[in-house]
Amino acid sequence: MTAAAVPAASPASTGEQPGVRLARSRRNAELSLLLLAMVLVAAYSATVEANVLDTVTSDFWVPAATLGLVFLGLHLVIRWLAPFADPALLPAVALLNGIGVGFLRRYDLAQAAPEEREHLAIFAGTGGRQLAWTLGAVILAAGLLAIMRDHRSLSRYAYTLGLAGIVLVMIPAVLPARFSEINNAKLWIRIGGFSIQPGEFAKLALLAFFAYYLVRKREVLSLASRRLLGIDFPRGRDLGPVLVVWLISLLVLVFEKDLGTSLLYFGMFVVTLYIATERVSWLLIGLILFFGGAYLAYLLGSTVGGPFANFYLRAEIWLDPFGDPYDKGYQLVQGLLTLGSGGLFGAGPGGGQPTLLPEVQTDFIFAGIGEEIGLFGLSALLVVYLLIVERGLRAALAVRDSFGKLLAGGLAFTLGLQVFVIVGGISKLIPLTGQTTPFLSAGGSSLMANWLLIGVLLRVSDGARRPVTGGGPVARPSGGPPEQLHGAPTEVIRP
Repeated sequence: MTAAAVPAASPASTGEQPGVRLARSRRNAELSLLLLAMVLVAAYSATVEANVLDTVTSDFWVPAATLGLVFLGLHLVIRWLAPFADPALLPAVALLNGIGVGFLRRYDLAQAAPEEREHLAIFAGTGGRQLAWTLGAVILAAGLLAIMRDHRSLSRYAYTLGLAGIVLVMIPAVLPARFSEINNAKLWIRIGGFSIQPGEFAKLALLAFFAYYLVRKREVLSLASRRLLGIDFPRGRDLGPVLVVWLISLLVLVFEKDLGTSLLYFGMFVVTLYIATERVSWLLIGLILFFGGAYLAYLLGSTVGGPFANFYLRAEIWLDPFGDPYDKGYQLVQGLLTLGSGGLFGAGPGGGQPTLLPEVQTDFIFAGIGEEIGLFGLSALLVVYLLIVERGLRAALAVRDSFGKLLAGGLAFTLGLQVFVIVGGISKLIPLTGQTTPFLSAGGSSLMANWLLIGVLLRVSDGARRPVTGGGPVARPSGGPPEQLHGAPTEVIRP
């Protein structure tokens, strides 16, 4: 027998199960990228101390090492519970989270008295609290992976999640201002020294409901009644769900005084609807409804006032921030000047003046970081966000069931839209929204909700990349029998 005739060793003959080598290589790649991300975070921390303290202390590496241990724990959970998950998601998010903690530590140093800076405890101040929130958020994401072994299990609780999402959205609107309002936006639940932003969690619950609802109704919503300018528009009676979500988003805009949250809810529904039906007309209808509603709120704010006055004020500041640069337009003007002073390459980590920018630790952290890393550095951060969104969309394309496609696509778009809303606000592209930058800004609600979002994307990508075996029913992207979960019947989701 010649060498060419010798059969290659099969996975069965080598004792290795199908897909095990692929899963191991992905997890090893994830670990390598994670270590690289933590090296970059440690280098950022060292540079901050060199510029702020004129020396590098012996414990500059502690925050990066602490974060590294936390993320390594999540990596081990993924290796065990989701071995086929996308290997780029965790390192990319870890890098953003680490840079956020590093900048908040830099903000603490800037606020401290010069003689106290070198002795400022690593786990003190805003940076220390963000480290603690990161630990809690990562544990929450790991718990999600442990409990939700298949993303399709969310469809069992779709209506419950939808109701919970609406309740979470509406609670701050009905509470008195002293329990819900911060910086003229009613987005919080405040009890004593504890505060939580329920809308951050509501977007995940509502998106799961949207995905389930649109999978069941997409055939009806895809029907066209008339064709105009080459675009098929839906029937009038099918506009009901869109009008309901549009009305809810306007109520959020008016009573919670927050454009960003309103745009986020309505945008993720319309885009999920577009993914489900592939009808461009739904995007056009959504844009017309939202901008028409925002313009109506602006007109009512200029004439009637009342609950519309806050949105009118934000729009006026956006149109002419330099008209009152020392009062109403102060925050936006300072943000623009901060971005401009950063130039192409920035002043270097620790070389800026973040204390001059109001709310730099939350709403304007992107501008504060931009002053120190410049346009090139900000572009790199945006590329990292773009990578996360792209990997989410890739998981949506690869997963085999329609519910997973809508869920992952909606989650990825929601993250991208949130970044757009923030960057657009601080750069004067759109009015300021008060949204926090995912994984960078201080605050536990946003951090935990966004880590849960990443946990769901990891679970969907694991299902998408897992090899198909012949051991039971398989979810199908189109046609075929109702989907089943682990071989057991669940709610019927017809693709």
